[in-house]
Amino acid sequence: MDNVTVFTHPLIQHKISILRDKKTGTNEFRALIEEIAMLMGFEACMTPMIAGKKMAVVPILRAGLGMVNGILALVPSAKVGHIGLYRDEVTHEPHEYYCKLPSPIEQRTIVVTDPMLATGGSAVAAVDFIKQYGGKHIKFMAIIAAPEGLKRLHEAHPDIQIYVGHLDRELNENAYICPGLGDAGDRIFGTK
Repeated sequence: MDNVTVFTHPLIQHKISILRDKKTGTNEFRALIEEIAMLMGFEACMTPMIAGKKMAVVPILRAGLGMVNGILALVPSAKVGHIGLYRDEVTHEPHEYYCKLPSPIEQRTIVVTDPMLATGGSAVAAVDFIKQYGGKHIKFMAIIAAPEGLKRLHEAHPDIQIYVGHLDRELNENAYICPGLGDAGDRIFGTK
């Protein structure tokens, strides 16, 4: 898949290994998510920055918020949109509850962020919504991905660039990434 970049940089891999540690507390976890997003964003955002293209960062709420500041550190002029999705506990399918995008969205390079790409359902839905609103130049950034989710996103949207910090082994029967790192939103925001 030539539109997929899986990072092998030792600094990114080292930071991801600390994320996986259950002993890593909220403050450190949050800072690491931001640092990894900045390291990944350097590659993901370079082309539009050099070309002078306007950017929008669109986190998938709520965990995607943790990656925004890392990208804004690289591209302070970027606008920020938000997509709110929740996953049905039974079907695991995503439902939209909020979508606010900077306008004109069609002229921007859009970087969608979500730390975890599990089933791919939320990622596919988010990109669907952005395209429905007129978005054309879309990139997707995840820190951890399951092969199933990466495949689903790639097949649904072969035209977008996908950046992944680490490709994990699989999804389990509850549609969680293994080995994963727990619930990213809970760990970023200190909730249970």
